[in-house]
Amino acid sequence: MNILVLGSGGREHTFAYMLAQSDRCDTLYVAPGNAGTARIATNVPISVTDFEAIKECVLKNDIGMVVVGPEDPLVQGIADYFSETEALKNILLIGPSKRGALLEGSKERAKEFMLQHSIPTAAYASFTKESLNAGKAFLDTLKPPYVLKADGLAAGKGVLILQDINDAKQELENMLAHQKFGDASNTVVIEEFLDGIELSIFVLTDGEDYKILPTAKDYKRIGEGDKGLNTGGMGAISPVPFADTTLMNKIEERIVKPTIMGLKKEKIDYKGFVFIGLIKVGDEPYVIEYNVRMGDPETEVVLPRIKTDLVDLLEAAYRKELHRIALEVDARAATTVMVVSGGYPEAYEKGKEISGISSVEDSIVFHAGTAVKDGAVVTNGGRVLAVTSLDSDFRKALKKSYQNIEKLSFDRMYYRTDIGFDLS
Repeated sequence: MNILVLGSGGREHTFAYMLAQSDRCDTLYVAPGNAGTARIATNVPISVTDFEAIKECVLKNDIGMVVVGPEDPLVQGIADYFSETEALKNILLIGPSKRGALLEGSKERAKEFMLQHSIPTAAYASFTKESLNAGKAFLDTLKPPYVLKADGLAAGKGVLILQDINDAKQELENMLAHQKFGDASNTVVIEEFLDGIELSIFVLTDGEDYKILPTAKDYKRIGEGDKGLNTGGMGAISPVPFADTTLMNKIEERIVKPTIMGLKKEKIDYKGFVFIGLIKVGDEPYVIEYNVRMGDPETEVVLPRIKTDLVDLLEAAYRKELHRIALEVDARAATTVMVVSGGYPEAYEKGKEISGISSVEDSIVFHAGTAVKDGAVVTNGGRVLAVTSLDSDFRKALKKSYQNIEKLSFDRMYYRTDIGFDLS
């Protein structure tokens, strides 16, 4: 089977890396890809939201499966486009329908879904420009910190957590009246703040059955000790040490099962991944958010632990046959540490030549923001490389990742040295 992966980051390089190991994968394409995917697949210079160009690529290259990495094409309805296009309707597209993707495309829709299906989450209310004053009054009823979420997609930047009530009111005004996040903040969800420790649960579902994939915990802040600005993610660990059997049973019974049953009850076509961002408050799990695809950099630690053939797993999800397949997981821990451009997540320069990748041993280097220029691998994004390692526990795996990062070099290279600092 010829397979196409849509996307250009570390998540998509990880998918390509795993799919390429399957005996069932003949020719692998990645659109648009990066310098890492170019080594194991054929990169195709196509935008992930150019559905017509994707159609031409699929038909021209006799592609049988399309794995959608990022959220944008899902929210824009690529699954519906395939199912409604005669020439594409039998292609195995891994990703939910447009209705299903609204769980990530609209924070308000996600909260309504949780409320409707009795899934534990923080108390909330939604506001628009017209109800700005009511939003400010609602903030007065809450205790700090104050959580403001742009309803739509904002490239991971649409969530603000503020300590001062006046700052919160000003930022609410900036979002609603001055479109701080563009159309994404036409509606803003204000949430009760939940104090606890976060983790991520990944579920592969065919809309009826599901497989819970390995747990992961990522580190969003740019600075040591999880301080500073939010990023797309600076590193991740799998499994989560505190996700014991008791907690996982609560998560499955109270969150995973009601989520899948909710999709089924609402007759939502969903063949793909559900990424559930959770927070453990005391001993109880609550949902912070849904994503409708795999996370990044969590993918870089979750997929390498899956021993079941990934093509088989994804095909079973598409054909509603997940109940027939066993999920085998590597008992070892996996860690990834993200190497980023100086200045990220604010202004940074591209085009810096990267050296040392070929010197890495006993770790996997997943490319996140790279390109090839004049035969050399250069930086092409804020998050540049993810160095993933496996070992008997996460501390040993982290040691490998950090030892190999020391072999890498590019101008103003930065990484956090404390991934996993809060775990015992």
